[in-house]
Amino acid sequence: METKLTRIADLAKRRPRMKLQTLIHALDEKSLKAAHSALAADRATGIDAVTKEEYDDKLQENIDNLLEKMKRQAYKPQPVKRVYIPKGDGKKRPLGLPAYEDKIVQKVLNEILTVIYEVEFLDCSYGFRPGRSCHDALKKVTKIIETKKVNFVVDADIKGFFDNVDHGWMVKFLQERIQDPNLLKLIQRFLKAGVMQEGEVYETDTGTPQGGIISPTLANVYLHYVLDLWFMVKVKRESRGEAYLIRYADDFVCFFQYQDDAEAFYGKMIERLRKFNLEIAQDKTKIMEFGRFAEERRIRRNDGKPETFDFLGFTHYCGKSKNGIFRVKRKTSRKKFKAKLKDIAQWLFKNMHMEIGDLVKKVNAKLIGHYRYYGITDNSSGINAYGYRVRRKLVEVLNRRSQKKSLTWEGFAKLEERFPLARARIYVNIYG
Repeated sequence: METKLTRIADLAKRRPRMKLQTLIHALDEKSLKAAHSALAADRATGIDAVTKEEYDDKLQENIDNLLEKMKRQAYKPQPVKRVYIPKGDGKKRPLGLPAYEDKIVQKVLNEILTVIYEVEFLDCSYGFRPGRSCHDALKKVTKIIETKKVNFVVDADIKGFFDNVDHGWMVKFLQERIQDPNLLKLIQRFLKAGVMQEGEVYETDTGTPQGGIISPTLANVYLHYVLDLWFMVKVKRESRGEAYLIRYADDFVCFFQYQDDAEAFYGKMIERLRKFNLEIAQDKTKIMEFGRFAEERRIRRNDGKPETFDFLGFTHYCGKSKNGIFRVKRKTSRKKFKAKLKDIAQWLFKNMHMEIGDLVKKVNAKLIGHYRYYGITDNSSGINAYGYRVRRKLVEVLNRRSQKKSLTWEGFAKLEERFPLARARIYVNIYG
């Protein structure tokens, strides 16, 4: 598989205008078994109710049957099982659970698409790409605002992006680089596999496969053509000043030197997205003055402090270093802070009767995960506040285990000597 992928990647790189053929051969016995081996064993099952362990019991037979169906063009992905998980704001988020065998095929498909499109995707795109992370995107945002001629930010949000991807346009975009009809047909089958909810199957005429391994890559392909190329080739050229775009999946921010460029882009963006059956969430999209001179200008106009914008879970605001030099700073966004606290509180109450050592061990894993993401330059207060609130919630939960409610803060401090909670710390240097 590695050799086949390397060849595809090499061909895609050497011949950027060539449409690639005979890609389906990379979906072979070796690649499917490797995908099966790489998949996690503790994930919820799809409508087939098959686990990794069960599939593994008859692995050779299952893979042989899968390959035979694919050769006959008889393989059809099963509908995705839709479940709902609570969000921090009280609403519920739909989650898709593909059948296990479909996960295997999607994993190999995703590897093929990744090696083809990694040479196509632009530097402004960061989401779900090898060697790129949220922190890399945040570092780039900081560098643009602090070192470029940036005075205005367009903070944009696409309304229900993953549910509204147009299948027709998706296939047209894929055909820009792929001319293998069998591979394209397989992707189309995943797009139209449908959703099962409460025993009923619903067709999916738009959107990418919910919970699917290929969904993020397909989303990147779609927005590469809809947004990235358009911005870099047309918007930048038509702007009289500097203009920049940073995108992570469907979340993006744009930066402009001049207000009229930002306003012109805002109007054009609405029309551009509409062409591809997308629209912005107007209540979450705005133009704001932001950057090195924003505070000084707003003070002169008696407009108060510069506005802030949220990106990748952080609120970005204008600040200064200890030496009085302009810095863009960030803190955990209020929305994410509340949602994360609600999630861990619900988990604590659900698992409150767990043995104390095991409970603290799992809480620490959650705390460290939070600190590793939100523990970023200038956000010490945010992660310390989170740790403090989790600590209080843990005391509350432990007291509920007994009607006496006898655990004092002094008692908890002694308990912590035996089972210490993870301490907040900065993991990511935004300037590193």
